[in-house]
Amino acid sequence: MKVQTILATKGTQVVTIRSALTLREAVAVLAQHNIGALPVLADDGTLVGIVSERDVIQQIARDPAILDAPVSVVMTRDVVVGSPQDELVAVLQTMDTRRFRHLPIVEQGRLVGVVSIRDLVKAQLDSYRGQLDTLETQLLDG
Repeated sequence: MKVQTILATKGTQVVTIRSALTLREAVAVLAQHNIGALPVLADDGTLVGIVSERDVIQQIARDPAILDAPVSVVMTRDVVVGSPQDELVAVLQTMDTRRFRHLPIVEQGRLVGVVSIRDLVKAQLDSYRGQLDTLETQLLDG
């Protein structure tokens, strides 16, 4: 299964934030949308980073005043990205090895979605359920 299948089900709408906004504003957006990470975009719409709830919590633990700093201070700048053509198993392996839970999906230099570990596990489970149903049907019909 490919990432594009997950995006077709999930949709490609992505909640993002600009790097100049504050962490306080990022926290509000994360809470409002009940999400765990925000891709950070430059003014021209290009992906320049990602900030996760984990990033924010770790920074607040070190310095509670960091909430008034811009997102650019905390965001991960070297963002690992995927493409719609990536295989689900490869993406899961990368996310597990690199220890992150959200992967921006980029196509032709443009952000087209974000997949989370939850999205990938759900898709894999749905695939297994479909295979199991097929096998059960074959056994009962055979």
